[in-house]
Order: sequence, then structure tokens, then C-alpha cells
Amino acid sequence: MIIRNLFTILFALIVFVSCSTSEESPEEPQRPNILFIMSDDHAYQAISAYSNHLIETPNIDRIAKEGMLFTNASVTNSICAPSRATILTGKHTHIHGKVDNRRPFDSTQVTFPQLFQKAGYQTAMYGKLHFGNNPKGVDDFMILPGQGNYINPKFITPEGDTTIEGYVTDIITDLTLGWLEEGRDKEKPFMMMYLHKAPHRPWWPRPDKFAEFTKKQFPEPPTLFDNYEGRGTAARDAEMNILMHQRYSHDSKIRPETLEAMGDVEPYVEPLPWDEFYGPYNRATPAQKALYDPTLDSINSWFKENWAGLSMEDKMRWKYQRYMQDYLACISSVDDNIGRVLDYLEESGLAENTIVIYTSDQGFYLGEHGWFDKRFIYDESFKTPLLIRWPGVVTPGSRTTEMVQNLDFAQTMLEMADIPAPDDMQGESLVPLLKGQNDLWTREEVYYHYYEYPAVHMVKRHYGIVTEEYKLIHFYYDVDEWELFDRKKDPMEMHNVYNDPDYAEVVADLTIRLGKLRQKYGDSEALDSMYIKLHFEE
Repeated sequence: MIIRNLFTILFALIVFVSCSTSEESPEEPQRPNILFIMSDDHAYQAISAYSNHLIETPNIDRIAKEGMLFTNASVTNSICAPSRATILTGKHTHIHGKVDNRRPFDSTQVTFPQLFQKAGYQTAMYGKLHFGNNPKGVDDFMILPGQGNYINPKFITPEGDTTIEGYVTDIITDLTLGWLEEGRDKEKPFMMMYLHKAPHRPWWPRPDKFAEFTKKQFPEPPTLFDNYEGRGTAARDAEMNILMHQRYSHDSKIRPETLEAMGDVEPYVEPLPWDEFYGPYNRATPAQKALYDPTLDSINSWFKENWAGLSMEDKMRWKYQRYMQDYLACISSVDDNIGRVLDYLEESGLAENTIVIYTSDQGFYLGEHGWFDKRFIYDESFKTPLLIRWPGVVTPGSRTTEMVQNLDFAQTMLEMADIPAPDDMQGESLVPLLKGQNDLWTREEVYYHYYEYPAVHMVKRHYGIVTEEYKLIHFYYDVDEWELFDRKKDPMEMHNVYNDPDYAEVVADLTIRLGKLRQKYGDSEALDSMYIKLHFEE
């Protein structure tokens, strides 16, 4: 009896101690989920967290209010597919090989989703990848083929192609929410890539946004009528002027029949096939066309009655407004849908342990210097929006002016998830900045290189170095021209001071630093020549 009681007491003590130890021992930290949101060609000027002079984006702004806004985030090469390849690999375009939209992506490159997948994360990609049809390292995907379509888009899936009726921005969000709610393994952390097509050209808003925004007028940028005086040939030779190069049917939504009935329309813009209008329009069902037609009729009636009597300046102003109406209407849908996703994270309880990143594959010109499109190292295309919310880590409402790049995104997300980054990645993790440890951030300049010339928009090949104060650019191949801009004194980049004696020491210093950057990242004149040769052989 005594022995039995001793065993009983001993067992009780063991249970008590083990329970006490279990209750007091800290739980293993839960790995964060990551939601990476990227739009296509979303200018930072069209996010009200940066400036509300064009549009209010309250949902994207929520990420900045609850996290950090980067005011000097940039790309390494301002063109879609190369930028996306840099984000996936953490390498400059001359290293991963996708220097332009023409060359295929090197599928032997390791991408950060593969590393997340290997580390036990569940991974998914919904929306626009832009290249390839079998993304690496994702457990689930539905991606648009190539550029994709706004209206009733087709998707590539592991099971084959499928077409979904509706508006692309809404559909990509529906698919994303569906996966978050029902498609994932809720026992695993996730890394989700939620990738919008919008606001890529040609801009087809949802019918209700189309009707709403065509009634709006937007402020003109101060440089809308830039004549490029005092700069080199690159700015003057580029073919991305809103008046001269945006197409009446493709961009301004003038029906081909309207143009045909009017005869010669000035300024002359090289016509495209009727399919440039009817390709997107005829994807719509009769019911959808009935929603688009009243707005299209209004635009075409006004154009037919008034165009010939306008001065060239007023024609530029009209085309600028048509551009902004459609572009910003597409942005409005993106913002609405991001709000749906952020609301879901809150309502489901996921928000507390989910890092949210919002960016674009590059910037975009919204009439600055008279332009649309991107490609240049000038700020509107070189800079990209970047907003990061990391609950419990990032101080809400914080901002940083440090020079960061899309080159850094892969390593940043890997460190967030405590996954080792490969040694050949070339970026730097932004985690010290996000934690407020600015003394650990030592980068003072970034490197840029654009290759796709001669090609659409005719932006010359160039590379350069950018600091918070200055930007030094070398245009090469068919020219040998240098530009220097004082980013503090000349934020609109109107005055090339490369030959100004007052900046001689700046030029000398930046030229040396540019050479060191090219060496650091493995770029060289030999590679420049190789990519020129490959461009013409393909």
C-alpha cells in the first residue's frame, strides 16, 4: 500500500512537472505568411500615399499607413519581363540573361519561390507573370498568357487553358481569395504572388469605371510640352510622345470606322489594323458591349465633331486626358480589389502574421516630358512604388529615402522567412530598414542598365548610377553621350549639367563609382557588345 501510494505521488509529480514545463516553454515562432502584390506599369505618381494630385488610392495607402513607404525604390531595367526576372532571381538582367522582352528567360535560374517551396512554404501565383507558361516553385498557379486580356481573359493552369468571363482585375482577385480561403493547406505558411495585369497598355477599364472616369479632368504635368532643350539626342529621339505616338484606336478608343469616315486626321499616326480596337472590344459579350458602347459613342461623337478644329496644343491636352481617364480607371479597380484582399486578411485573422508587399514591375510616364511608357532611367520610369506592411516589426506610417531596388526583393522576402539566400543573388535585404536599423544599411548608390534598342519606342541603350543627390547616365551604341542631373535642385530632370564646370568634381567622382558598380555586378563593355550582337541575330 505504501509503495503503491509512493508510485501514485511520483506519477503525479512527473505529470505536474511536465505540464508546468510545457506551459512555461516558449512556442516555436510561427513563420510569417507573405503576400506579394505587383501591378504592371503602376506609376508611383498614381498612388495617393506618394501624391494625391491624380487619384485617391485608399486601399493601397493602407499598406503605407500600417507599414513603410519607400520614396527611392527603383528598378534595374525599366521594362516588364526583365524587371520580373530580376525580382524572381535577385540578379541584374545581364546576369539572368533576360535583358529585354524578346529573349527567353533562362529556366535554369533559381527563383525565390523555389526556395520558399523547398523550405516548406506553400506557394501560389495568380495573375500576370508575362513570360513562360510553367512558373517554377509554385504549388498552384493560374497565369495570363503573355500580356493577357482585360475582358474575359484566358488563363494558363496546370490542368490546361481556361477562359473566365468578367474583368481581369476582379477575376485575379477572386482567384487569389479563393486560394486563400479554400485552396491552401492551412497548416503551412504561404507565399502568395498576387499579380495584376492592370494598368498595362492598352487600357480597357471595367465598364462602370470607364463611364465614371471619362467625366473627370486631371491636372497636366508641368513638363507636358517639354521640348528637350539642353539634353542629348535620347530624349528627343524617343517615340513615346502622347500626341505623336499614342494611337487613336488602340489608345484613345476611337473606332476605326470613325477615323475612316473623317479621312486624314492630324497629326498623322501610323495606323494599326482594325484588330487593335476590335481585338479587345470583341472579347466582350453582347451584354458587356452594351455597357461599353454609351461611353465609346460619347468619345467618338466628340472626336468626330471637334478634332479638326483643335490646335496641336489642344489635341495634346485631349489625348492626355483620354490617356489619364483610362489609365487611372484601371488603377481604381486595382485599388478596390486590393481592399477586398486586405479586408479578407483582417476578417480571417491572417493579417497579424502576414507580410504585405505592394510594388510594380517599374514606373510609368503619366505625361511628364510629354511621354507615356517607361524604359528611361529618368525618375518616372526608373522609380517604382514600394510599400511594405509587417505587423509587429515595421513602425506604422514610416518612410525611408534610402536607395533600394527590385534587385533586393528576393533576398528581403527570404530573410523575412528565415530562409538562406544563395550567394549569387546580387541584392541586399531590406530587413534592417524595415526594423529601423538604418545604421546597418550602407548602400549609397544603385546601378541601372537598359538594352532594348532599336525597338518599339526607340529609347537608346544606356546605363547609369543613381544616388539620392545625383544621376549620371551614359547613352551608348549609336551615340556616346553623357547626362548628369542634380536630383535635389532639378527634380523634374530638365537640365543636363554634365558639362557644367560647377559639377566637374561630381562627374569625376560618379564616373569612378559607376565603373566600380559595373565591376561589382559583373557588367562590362564586352557584355554590352554581346547583347547588341544577340539583339540583331534574333
